[in-house]
Amino acid sequence: MEYSLPILLSALAMTLIVGVRYLLVSGAFAWATRVRYPKLYAGLEPQMRREIGWSLASAAIYGIPAGIVAWGWDSQGWTLIYRNWADYPLWYVPVSIFLYLFAHDTWFYWTHRLMHRPWWFKKAHAVHHESRPPTAWAAMSFHPWEALTGALVIPILVFIIPIHVGAIGVVLSVMTVMGVTNHMGWELFPRFMVNGKLGNWLITATHHQKHHDAYRGNYGLYFRFWDKMCGTDLGLGDWGSSPSRRNSA
Repeated sequence: MEYSLPILLSALAMTLIVGVRYLLVSGAFAWATRVRYPKLYAGLEPQMRREIGWSLASAAIYGIPAGIVAWGWDSQGWTLIYRNWADYPLWYVPVSIFLYLFAHDTWFYWTHRLMHRPWWFKKAHAVHHESRPPTAWAAMSFHPWEALTGALVIPILVFIIPIHVGAIGVVLSVMTVMGVTNHMGWELFPRFMVNGKLGNWLITATHHQKHHDAYRGNYGLYFRFWDKMCGTDLGLGDWGSSPSRRNSA
């Protein structure tokens, strides 16, 4: 019982952090979209309100396990998160970031592919695909069951793979930015990257848009590795006849 209140406060604090982070990042990219392509989200106001509602519910689901683990790390010495840069060689910092992103991408690919099985899609993943087309607010627009699958991966990894607390911040930043930009309806990154060798392995909006159009394939989050390995890579999407989409960067 003596730990109940600190754990509760940590979970509430982390929920607030996740929710505010979502509102700030999605809001910033939604604003950038309105500046660059003023008509792109025209008529989607009811959908965006729904996306925000589901996303804030997801923030609580993400925040609770993150808050419990954060409390355990700070007060009980749980996890393999370290503060002192000297604990591991500096070259390990980018390696640990890549390991987290690859592990997260692997988890996301297989759970996302599962979510497209008929029973799971109907019960959970259909909520995400109700966004037609998705907007910058749709990054965390998940049914609670699906949100739970995403909420567990990083809290589990911190017990398995050592990582500096600053590197965790990088991982969470990449996760947030990629989740938002992959859904905002236009390509942020330049054509030479998207259509070049780097884009052949990294996922951007042009790749993920194909998933939302076809509903099958392109299941990854950061990398195209598993899609290529498993024959589910559908290639890059086509932004269609919309001038704003066709002329994106």
